[in-house]
Amino acid sequence: MNRLFEIVYVLLSKGRVTAKELSERFEVSQRTIYRDIDALSIVGIPVYTEKGKGGGISLLPEFILNQALLTEQEQEEIISALQALEVVKPKETTQALTKLSAVFNRKAVNWIDVDFSDWSGGDNELFRKLKTSIFDKTVVVFDYYSTKGVKTNRNVEPMQLFFKHRAWYLKGFCLSQQDIRLFKLSRMENLMITEQCFIERDFPIVLSEPLQNEKDYKYINLKLKIASEMAYRVYDEPQNIQKLPDGNFISTVVFPENEWVYGYVMSFGEYIEVLEPVHIRKLIQERLKKALKKYI
Repeated sequence: MNRLFEIVYVLLSKGRVTAKELSERFEVSQRTIYRDIDALSIVGIPVYTEKGKGGGISLLPEFILNQALLTEQEQEEIISALQALEVVKPKETTQALTKLSAVFNRKAVNWIDVDFSDWSGGDNELFRKLKTSIFDKTVVVFDYYSTKGVKTNRNVEPMQLFFKHRAWYLKGFCLSQQDIRLFKLSRMENLMITEQCFIERDFPIVLSEPLQNEKDYKYINLKLKIASEMAYRVYDEPQNIQKLPDGNFISTVVFPENEWVYGYVMSFGEYIEVLEPVHIRKLIQERLKKALKKYI
C-alpha cells in the first residue's frame, strides 16, 4: 500500500515516468510495477501507459487525488495525525506532511505543540536521547535513584516513554533484573546511548497489569480537607472534589503510600488536614512535629 500511494504521488509530481524508473526507485521488478498499475486502475485511479519513445506511465490530467480516495474530513484527519506525530518524530514526518499538504492542496493548521521541558527552562536533551534510542533499538546506561535514595547503575533496552500521574517514565527491559521496569525520568542521571543494539523482545507495550516496581506500592484512599486558598491546586489535579459552603474543599484521592505522598500532603502547609485514614493523619502529625523542632 505504501508503494502504491507513492507511485500516485510520483505521477502527480512528475507527470510521466517509465516502468524502469519506478522499478529502480522501489527496487522491484518492472513486472511488479505493471501489477501495481493494474491494482491502481482497479480501485479507480485513472492511470494509463503509452508505448514507444517518449511514452511511459501517466495519470489523466484532470485527476486529483483527494477526489478519488479520501474525503475532506479524512484528509484533515491525516494531516492532523501527522502533525501530532511530528512532535516526537520530526525528521521523518515533516517530509510526509509537506507532501500530503501539497497533494491535498491544504495548509496544515498548527493545532498541537508539545514542550517536554518544565517552566524553569530545562532542555529536551533527555527526551531526545531516549527517543533516539527507542527508535534505533540501542541500549541506554544511566544512574538511577530509588525511592529510598539508593543509587544504582542500569543497563536498559528502552521500549516506550510513558506519562502517568503527572510524571514521565521510561518503560524498558532492565538487563540486570531481566524484566520490564519503569524508571522515573526525574530520578535518572548521566544517561548515555551505547552502541549495543538489541532485538525487540516479545513483550506488550501496553500492559494489562502493573509493572513489578508498581506492585511494590500499597495504594490508599486519602480524604483531605483543603482550604479555599488552595483552590488552584484542587482543580489542577484529578480527584473527587466536594466544595463546602464555607469555600473549603473535601477531596478524595487514591495515591501510593510512600514518601512522595507524605511530601505531597505537607506541601499544602497549613491549608490541609488529613481526615482519613487515621494512620496517615498520625504520621503527618509526627513529621510536622519533627520539622517544627528544627525551627525552635
